[in-house]
Amino acid sequence: MKIKEMIVVEGKSDTQAIQRAVEADTIETNGSALSEEVLTRIERAQEVRGIIVLTDPDYPGQRIRQMISQRVPMAKHAFIDQKDARASAHQSLGVEHATREAIRTALRHVAEPSPLSEQTTEPITWADFVRAGMVGGDRGRKRRARLGQLLHLGYANGKQMYQRLIQFHITAEEFYKAVEQIQLEETRDA
Repeated sequence: MKIKEMIVVEGKSDTQAIQRAVEADTIETNGSALSEEVLTRIERAQEVRGIIVLTDPDYPGQRIRQMISQRVPMAKHAFIDQKDARASAHQSLGVEHATREAIRTALRHVAEPSPLSEQTTEPITWADFVRAGMVGGDRGRKRRARLGQLLHLGYANGKQMYQRLIQFHITAEEFYKAVEQIQLEETRDA
């Protein structure tokens, strides 16, 4: 699998994991302290080839995503589930721990933002999101985690997940289909 865009990762180990899984070039942020030099390289890469942000599914990874999205609003994003970003229960979360297949799956389901002016469907409202049980306590956390898996948006807290739904133009139909799947799974597992 060859990727034309440059993949933005956090470090060398992530680059090695990406290159074991796919044929691609990477830009390393060298952690969450993004320098002006790295941000400029990312902007240039977006202009020339496009970029896909693939950071660790943790707080620092989310922070890097947000910083890049502010500078490069049309950046594409790929997400690895937290369960796929750990080689063992005692390791930290990281792209470097993901299997080749988890990386390939994330890159096959790249989320691409588009300007709000191009949105063709009614966005999901915050009230819809809350009514679907996506916020509040352990149940909301579990539902958001499963929603992120079903829609290939990764895990996020309530506000971040809602923003991803809007940013990546998830339709009400897609959202409610995923919610229905979650409810079926909860009923089956009860």
